[in-house]
Amino acid sequence: MKTKKLLALLMAIVMVVGLVACGGSSSSGTQSGGSTTTTQPSAGGSTTEPAADPAASAEPALKLGYDLETGTTAYGPYYDEWSDMTDEELYEMALKEDTVLNIYATSSKMLKEEELFEEAYPGLDVVISDLDSDEVLNKARIENETGNITADVLQTKDVNGDVFHEWYSKGIIEPFYPRDICSHIDEGNLKYSYPLYTSMSFWFYNTEAFPDGQPIESWWQIIEKDESGKQRFRLFTKEIGQESTYLSLFASFINNADQMEADYKRIYGTDLEYTYDASKFEFEVPENNAGVEYLWRFTQADITFIGDGDDLVLAVHNSTKDDPALCLASAGKISHQEESGYNIGWCINLTPYNALLNTESLFVVQGTNSPAGARLFIRFITGGADGESGGLKPWTKLGNWLLRDDVKDKKNPAPLNELGAVPNNLSEIYYVFLDVQDMWTYWLNQKK
Repeated sequence: MKTKKLLALLMAIVMVVGLVACGGSSSSGTQSGGSTTTTQPSAGGSTTEPAADPAASAEPALKLGYDLETGTTAYGPYYDEWSDMTDEELYEMALKEDTVLNIYATSSKMLKEEELFEEAYPGLDVVISDLDSDEVLNKARIENETGNITADVLQTKDVNGDVFHEWYSKGIIEPFYPRDICSHIDEGNLKYSYPLYTSMSFWFYNTEAFPDGQPIESWWQIIEKDESGKQRFRLFTKEIGQESTYLSLFASFINNADQMEADYKRIYGTDLEYTYDASKFEFEVPENNAGVEYLWRFTQADITFIGDGDDLVLAVHNSTKDDPALCLASAGKISHQEESGYNIGWCINLTPYNALLNTESLFVVQGTNSPAGARLFIRFITGGADGESGGLKPWTKLGNWLLRDDVKDKKNPAPLNELGAVPNNLSEIYYVFLDVQDMWTYWLNQKK
């Protein structure tokens, strides 16, 4: 574990112990995790007022995320006075603010929201910037540092905890949780941010080679070898070390080592043998950790790295029963079943869990000149009060799952709760992510 993050974690533990010992006061803005604030919306910008007597409270005025100075962590959902405002109230306020809304997004699908929103709310203009994730975050950070804030809303995903632990604490973004919409979203999906939709990656198999169904039920079987030492499947993936989402998945296995160990014994009937050597690393690697063992074995497997997802599923389509292949690719690549006639299918409900949910989220930029307009836009594209605003339409596609329980999924062959995926525990992953990346890179380069 890296020294900086270890110290931060220790600080967090000390603060939690202090809070338990001292207790705290309450005020009108609340979030799970215990921290409190009072937030007053205004047409000129959103401001956060601390509790009436901060010195009397053991808890700092913290909205969401990890405060590097105090070592305090607060989780969502976070509700304040903005949370209970209706679309009509926000619209009335938005017309009195800067009426041009600048949206920094990581998906070109956001471009489709411009006309939809402007038609629904005349007098408000939307400007979409289609960027990659690093650009979205870095532009917002630079604007915050220079005081020249242009963005009003950010759309991006947080797969390793950086956004939650750092962007919130540095005052670059602030949370917005509309209470009526959040009542239709499982609270486990509201812990780190307000979600737009979620996606995931699956292992794909050849349905013609395996007409009776997927050939694996556990992650351990993916790297399985026969008695002669030959690998059971040819494996195709993107280079794991260059993909934050995949590194986060392997990090989760390390954090859930007990589940990985139990799953090995369930599959093979024997205890897992630990074979990795962690002596070469300058940070502490846990001993006898089934997740670390899996990472080690995976780096030593025969894997073909392909950067394009379409080519990954094509490799599986071209495989045979006598020379079977699996690939790890985004769920949406299943569209090639119909579009290209590929013989591919998802492997679902793998144990100990199938995948992590990779959630696209929406954030209000702190210091925006359009605080009501920004929140109105967020409400609109996540369906509005009844899910019928029309803003969800661009995001409704094969391989995307909407998280509202009052909106029917018409695209995917299986609902989210039948796939065996779990929410991403960003706080746990944050503290081991860099170590996992280092282990992957080193062991891959030491491959025999």
